Amino acid sequence: MNQMLEIRWHGRAGQGVVTAGELLGEAAMETGKYFQAFPEYGAERMGAPIKAYTRISDKPIEIHSPILEPDMVIVVNPNLIGVVDLTEGLKPDGIIIINTSQTPQEIRKRLDFKGGQVWCVDASKIALEEIKRDIPSTMMLAVVSKATGIVDLDTIIHLTKERLGGKLRPEVVEANVRALKRAYEECVQG
Repeated sequence: MNQMLEIRWHGRAGQGVVTAGELLGEAAMETGKYFQAFPEYGAERMGAPIKAYTRISDKPIEIHSPILEPDMVIVVNPNLIGVVDLTEGLKPDGIIIINTSQTPQEIRKRLDFKGGQVWCVDASKIALEEIKRDIPSTMMLAVVSKATGIVDLDTIIHLTKERLGGKLRPEVVEANVRALKRAYEECVQG
């Protein structure tokens, strides 16, 4: 990577968007990269739309501002389509990763996004089946890995085990690992 990768996350408060952005940055750091991960907070309450940001670079990051022209947009809650301008500032060759059961072609049309890449994964379905809760944010990291190669899936799995291992029962941690692997295999690009 010769440049900085700037990512804007969209979700709803309580969905783990901020944590997923931090985990992605930590995974990049494991491979020798620098990162920033921070939320944009207002008067949010549980369920309100929120944004978070992640920057990843080979060199130290000296800017400290919201990301206005992201290389990638990650949408954790598809119900934000039509509520929030998800493609605002997205570079024409940018990447959209979205938690949805719809196809990339359907999402392109709904968002009127003609350039770049669209990756879809039904992360909510996977989360419900594997961890029995609709907390899809972590699954989006597997799609970032497949779409960009910026971090590999093994690093994400290692950090997930490390971070969750001290808080959750082993079977819950393993369910999260299965969910990550499924998201990596089940995501589609179009």
